[in-house]
Amino acid sequence: MARKEKDAGEKVRKWELKTPKGTKDWEGTDMIIRDKIFSTITNVFKKHGAVTIDTPVFELREILAGKYGEDSKLIYDLADQGGEICSLRYDLTVPFARWLAMNSGIQAIKRYHIAKVYRRDQPAMTKGRMREFYQCDFDIAGVYDPMLPDAEILRITSEIFEGLGWKGKYLIKINHRKILDGILEVCGVPTSMLRTISSAVDKLDKSPWEEVRREMTEEKGLEPAVADKVGEYVNFKGGQELLTKLQEDATLSANADAKKGLDDMALLFTYLKTFGILDKVSLDMSLARGLDYYTGVIYEVVTEGSAPPAAGGKTASKNKKPTTNGADEDRSNDPTVGVGSVAAGGRYDELVGMFSGRSQIPCVGISFGVDRIFSITKARMEKEKAAVIRKTEVDVFVMSFGSGLLEERMAITTELWDAGIKAEFSWKVKPKFDKQFKQAEQGGIPFTVILGEDELAQGKLKIKELGLPAGHPEKDGVMIEKSDLVREVKSRLQTAAQKQEDLENGVANLAVQA
Repeated sequence: MARKEKDAGEKVRKWELKTPKGTKDWEGTDMIIRDKIFSTITNVFKKHGAVTIDTPVFELREILAGKYGEDSKLIYDLADQGGEICSLRYDLTVPFARWLAMNSGIQAIKRYHIAKVYRRDQPAMTKGRMREFYQCDFDIAGVYDPMLPDAEILRITSEIFEGLGWKGKYLIKINHRKILDGILEVCGVPTSMLRTISSAVDKLDKSPWEEVRREMTEEKGLEPAVADKVGEYVNFKGGQELLTKLQEDATLSANADAKKGLDDMALLFTYLKTFGILDKVSLDMSLARGLDYYTGVIYEVVTEGSAPPAAGGKTASKNKKPTTNGADEDRSNDPTVGVGSVAAGGRYDELVGMFSGRSQIPCVGISFGVDRIFSITKARMEKEKAAVIRKTEVDVFVMSFGSGLLEERMAITTELWDAGIKAEFSWKVKPKFDKQFKQAEQGGIPFTVILGEDELAQGKLKIKELGLPAGHPEKDGVMIEKSDLVREVKSRLQTAAQKQEDLENGVANLAVQA
């Protein structure tokens, strides 16, 4: 939408009414879907004993500097306002580590944090790749026996995606930074190049090996023979059988980092089996996670929308459109761009110490990308033609015939409110019946309570469920005693909720079978 305004010199300048690139307004059913995702995630976090914190949306630039590897270029820097150089937070992990360092009395905590973060990346809006987006983080800080917190984090991850109805439609990829570092070392990668080569390896989920090898050799200067040795390992993925194969590799076992990582992974697999989620996990040797602060187990969650759908060996790096500032084009229609991982994290045992200068506080955590989860959830709902999403959570619309019965409608609505039932009525003194009915239908409200003068004089009113098929015995509603209203409404809401749960379970089961 274009607008015009005049400045002091009476010159007309044009400006466009829009949201900044990589951001969007949220409303309607999209908000309802997103709120459902939030509540599902939060309920699991609380079930596992987490408390919540909040931190500023911007940090001192020096706090964020040097923590994100090659992705540091995506940090939003702010103008100097009052002598402090600040940047918008890139994630919720580094602010959490800074918070721990400032609160030295806290040596152990399970914490969750749900907030917006900012990255000056190339957006792909319909795929949930945005510049302003929500993360939901769960972290465990403190000294514990090996792999126990790590295993619980992965159990939490599984519970969340099961709760979102993603049964059978997600995979938790895991690796260990020490295993990867050990592999690179035994292949001959110089120590000074470990992080930059790891970053190239991490692109194997969206680029073929040939493209990754070219980046290693031509762009980063790795010897071709060394790159070929790396390629023999990093394309491995699997389960217990792969772990056993790596443990039996004499070259790897002779490397201290690799052996430590493999021992950790074997213990983790034991705990994941006990937690009943080993079948949801895949050991993926190409997983590197580009952030510099990871020190141990790393993981990310992928689904069918994570990888780009393009075929024929095309990659995002080859087909990326050039831009004037490097990151402005919306790539939603670029077939080489996928949603990416929908959750990711790992162990970061040294990050707190970077700020405190004192003893380390080991940490492990995961971050869920709500906007990416939303984009996949909405696409699935549209594809599977799931049940209509209600625009409000109101359960009962109180309406009337005849003279309007305003005060009676208000009194009945108040009675429902007092009972904890979500209800509303028309703000017209004498509303037309068909308009009241249309308002209830448009809001997706499942039940109406209908008042009539004659019925109220007899202490009765009618309750009607909307959307019943023709011929249903209660299609026209059911007359009940006014004194039974709350009990009757609660009973019917409970029955409707059970029907909806059965329907959703049936859809989920059909999706899994398909």
